[in-house]
Amino acid sequence: MPKSDQGVTKDRYMLIPRTAIFVRSGDEYLLIKGAPTKRLWAGKYNGIGGHVERGENILFSAQRELLEETGLLADLWLCGTVIVDAGEMGICLFVFCGENVRGEIKASEEGSVEWVGRDAVLHLPVVEDLPVLLERIHSMQRGDPPFTARSYYDENDKLNVVFGS
Repeated sequence: MPKSDQGVTKDRYMLIPRTAIFVRSGDEYLLIKGAPTKRLWAGKYNGIGGHVERGENILFSAQRELLEETGLLADLWLCGTVIVDAGEMGICLFVFCGENVRGEIKASEEGSVEWVGRDAVLHLPVVEDLPVLLERIHSMQRGDPPFTARSYYDENDKLNVVFGS
């Protein structure tokens, strides 16, 4: 099929692919605290991740982001997707879980990395959807079907996450 048959036109919803990685060990998750110099989420805790670069598949992108931001390798598996409605453009967030960590933790320009207990997340400055996503993935195991969700901003500019059934 030629590119012209893909139906891509400017009047359709466009999505930017990103990854979010939640490496876990028991009830602890490896999170990044955004560097104070970051344009987005400075000083806030978030999963590891970033943009999928042209030519990458999502698993390679997640592995690259994990290594770049933490210095670690882990066994990753896709646990869900979230479509983030941000207006004319959106984000397609591919959510990965990670286990069997290898390497030594290092900080990056993105921020500092630390193990955080799941319950402690409620008392830290975090990106809005972090507690909701952690709650969803905490009981998931490798081999479980991935979840689907969409998130959108309401009239008060608050992010809401709605999971598929």
